Amino acid sequence: MKLDSLKPLLHHDGPLTTVCLDVTRGDEAGSREIRSRWNGLRRALDEMGAPGDTLEALEEVVLRPTHVPGPHGRYVVASGTDILFDRVLADAPVRDEAFHNGTPSLLPAALAADEAVRYLLVEVDRSGADLSWSGTDSHEADTSLDPVEGGHDVLHKARAGGWSHRRMQARVEDSWERNADVVAEELDRAVFEHRPDLVMITGDVRAVTLLRGAVGHATAEILVEVPGGSRAEGIKESVFAANVHAVLEAHRARRREAVAARLREALGRGDGAVTELGDVVDVLRRGQVSELVVLRNAAGAASAALTDRTLWVGSDPLQVATNRGDLASLGVSPDEAHEVRADIAVLRAALAQDSGFTFAMEGSAELIDGVGALLRWTDAATPHETAPSYTADTHRRH
Repeated sequence: MKLDSLKPLLHHDGPLTTVCLDVTRGDEAGSREIRSRWNGLRRALDEMGAPGDTLEALEEVVLRPTHVPGPHGRYVVASGTDILFDRVLADAPVRDEAFHNGTPSLLPAALAADEAVRYLLVEVDRSGADLSWSGTDSHEADTSLDPVEGGHDVLHKARAGGWSHRRMQARVEDSWERNADVVAEELDRAVFEHRPDLVMITGDVRAVTLLRGAVGHATAEILVEVPGGSRAEGIKESVFAANVHAVLEAHRARRREAVAARLREALGRGDGAVTELGDVVDVLRRGQVSELVVLRNAAGAASAALTDRTLWVGSDPLQVATNRGDLASLGVSPDEAHEVRADIAVLRAALAQDSGFTFAMEGSAELIDGVGALLRWTDAATPHETAPSYTADTHRRH
């Protein structure tokens, strides 16, 4: 998963102010709890020196209802009165956090990106289809595209016999197929323009079958049928929403597993990937990382094996080291050197070199210190893992 939307945060002029908090809002008490949590973060930010107008801008955003059901969080970055980044998190954060005038924690935004799936939902019947686009900002409403009407209106088969009956049946079938062709053409165009991860199709069974056969190759590759939906009113919204959720979760799992499989294979052959925090720091510093992989625990957060560690960093994101002495050897002056949480440092360095990012679920890969990396290239100076090296730290060999 690429994190291009976060790159402007790396070198933004002026201090950044960041908050990440639980914004679950089930009832009136939930609203009071959100305000209470925000007030605690606001006091902390005020003590850090965050300007009052920045705090007002943040408050307006974090107290705004998300209209997202169930537990969830919000991650917001501001500079002055400008909101630079605003994402709703699929799960409530493990802890509320606030940062000012320093390197923000980017993991909540990375988690939001990891959860995001860009998809087109196509509700189809035998006369046409309704298309709606879901982007990556879960706090924004889905965008409905213009309905697609086939224009061929001989849609219903007569209950009679004889030659005239067969002729009418053929005309009806022809209308359905022509309407499906019109929808397919528009759908292929939407796929080309929007580049979704998935196209979900639901509705009339016969219309779904015809549309599946009419779309182009690029659309067919990402097309998934979802039962329970309809272009007409009267569907069981909760059942259909559950079906959509299951499709999205399956897609996320496949996406993560594809990266985890590549990582396991590379670690197994001892080339093309590393694990253990020190080795990951080495390859990040040299710009070798194509995909940073962070272990995600059962609670949905980054592994404590990474977040409980610290690293030393300079002003440049690739100035990162496991200790102050190593950072000094990179030419970083003492007044520029500072210690930050390891997850902040490694994600900052990965973002600076256009690396992808993936959360690996527990059990999908053996990651020492909760972190690993797939590499763009290797050379003699690259740490090389061998089979025993990622079963326990005491057995590491290079």
